[in-house]
Amino acid sequence: MKRQESSEDYLETILILERKNGTVRSVDIAHEMGFSKPSISRAMSRLRESGLISISESARILLTEAGRVRAEEVYRRHQMLASYLEALGVPADVAAADACRIEHDISPITFQKMQEYFGRLTDENEEAKREFD
Repeated sequence: MKRQESSEDYLETILILERKNGTVRSVDIAHEMGFSKPSISRAMSRLRESGLISISESARILLTEAGRVRAEEVYRRHQMLASYLEALGVPADVAAADACRIEHDISPITFQKMQEYFGRLTDENEEAKREFD
């Protein structure tokens, strides 16, 4: 796994766990991602050194402003890509796994164009629904 991809996966996991549980600890990340506690500890050190997280005295992991921006960006990409793949008929579990791989490598321009296209399709479907109501 590439370092940026790994960092993005950790940040996204922290964001998801924060939303789900309110607080995040290293053990929560280890459990969620299926990694060892020492691996998580090393990764959290790197994220802290990069200014993307802070760790409280009570060992809670907190996203910094920069970390939250990056985590939310990755999460939005993942959600949109998974939705797009599901709209194509890909099963939800496969779409989620594929979206996780794609979200790290897709260029900003390609992602933007996909968002625009998906938005147009959504708008067109909403218009069609209103015509039949």
